[in-house]
Amino acid sequence: MIELIIIVPLVAGLVAFFLPLTMARPLLVLIGAVHLLLSTLLWLQRPLALLPDYFAITPEGLLSLIVISLLFFLISIYTTAYLDATRIHSENFFSGALLVFLASMTMVTLSDHLMVMWIAIEATTLASAPLIYTHRSAASFEATWKYVLICSVGIALALLGSLLIALSMDVGGVDAPVAFSALAQEAPRLAPVWLKAGFVFILVGYGTKMGLAPMHTWLPDAHSEAPSPVSALLSGVLLNCAFLGIFKTHKIMHAAGLGDFSGTILIFFGLASIIAAATFIIKQSEYKRLLAYSSIENMGIIALGTGIGGLGAYGAMLCLIHHSLIKSSLFLSAGNVLIGYGERTIAGTGRLVRMMPKTFVAFISGFAGISGFPPFGIFIGELLIIMAALRGGHFVAAAVFILSIAVIFAGFSRHVIQISFGANAGPDRLEEHAAMVWPQYMLLFTSLVLFIWMPGTLNQTIRLAVAAIGGGF
Repeated sequence: MIELIIIVPLVAGLVAFFLPLTMARPLLVLIGAVHLLLSTLLWLQRPLALLPDYFAITPEGLLSLIVISLLFFLISIYTTAYLDATRIHSENFFSGALLVFLASMTMVTLSDHLMVMWIAIEATTLASAPLIYTHRSAASFEATWKYVLICSVGIALALLGSLLIALSMDVGGVDAPVAFSALAQEAPRLAPVWLKAGFVFILVGYGTKMGLAPMHTWLPDAHSEAPSPVSALLSGVLLNCAFLGIFKTHKIMHAAGLGDFSGTILIFFGLASIIAAATFIIKQSEYKRLLAYSSIENMGIIALGTGIGGLGAYGAMLCLIHHSLIKSSLFLSAGNVLIGYGERTIAGTGRLVRMMPKTFVAFISGFAGISGFPPFGIFIGELLIIMAALRGGHFVAAAVFILSIAVIFAGFSRHVIQISFGANAGPDRLEEHAAMVWPQYMLLFTSLVLFIWMPGTLNQTIRLAVAAIGGGF
């Protein structure tokens, strides 16, 4: 049964709250390895759910699940060394909250019921909020409060959207489970007015959690104040979970013949997010906030490609996978920089190439990858989105996209040059723990391999995911 992959980290997380501190870290890595194994088995065997009305294996869910498993496993290894280098008030609580967070994100990827999806996404908020407040400072308290408040409003709007979609069933006289798969099959019979209203509320609601502008205001503060392993999960995994709720609803819209309506709205919010990121990245003064705004940009790119459809939808899925891998690596590298320099500001860093050469290689490689340079997969994803925009006659959207990512690259590169080569009066060399370096290398290596060679089963899964919205070659 597929529900086992949700139950294992949930039970382990609850147990971890009461374990001695010395047992919390090994449990974190162990459950990360077990979760990765179970995800691989689900990928290979595709079993049925014990509760088929609520859970199901879908192509887009599988893609997100395998990314979650790989990232969590590598981040858990990083965390074992990170906890030695930082002061965490309660390691067993921190580890337990991470595992409950993993369980809630896993539940999102396997949810097929509108309300189960809503409950799972709300659970990710409740599980991750204590993690943002880990350092117990005034700034982290403010960031946590902003995160909970803004995301809760968004989740409330998503709940209203889910109810409106259920209402479209009643108005249309459809008698079917309130599940994404069932609604997609019955979509032509759903009441279009209520369906449109439901999509708008779901997009704004889950888009708040995804970090789409202008609902993104919680994201820079939360990513900046959270411990680096948590920032890596928030950016690399949590944002994808919110996107799944939007993507599954977009599938229903497309099946109902309303794909142009939902696609246009996705294009608008996608471009708004990219423009907002370009505006703030240029003058950013803190490197973790810089990475947070880069995540807003990439979520905008994913929304833009999904809205355009065709090649763009395939490119969006590539960006989703590679953004998770590369941005998680960057946040872990940022954690090393914060520990080494003891400084959040970009101006307070410098000479990373000499002081932390191993971290520098991961950081500069991650910058190249997130900027869309080959040989990393975001290059292909962005190229496909631009080609799809031009083929579909979205010339203004293509122009705004290209101009915005050029501005973002210019601003981002200026900050990276300061961090890597700028003046700094510190020591010539800082200590770099192996467990806090090679997870980044593995994440970047995975992105590199997937750029050069993509397994047939992965390519087929991506094609199946985007085929439901008219995407693909």
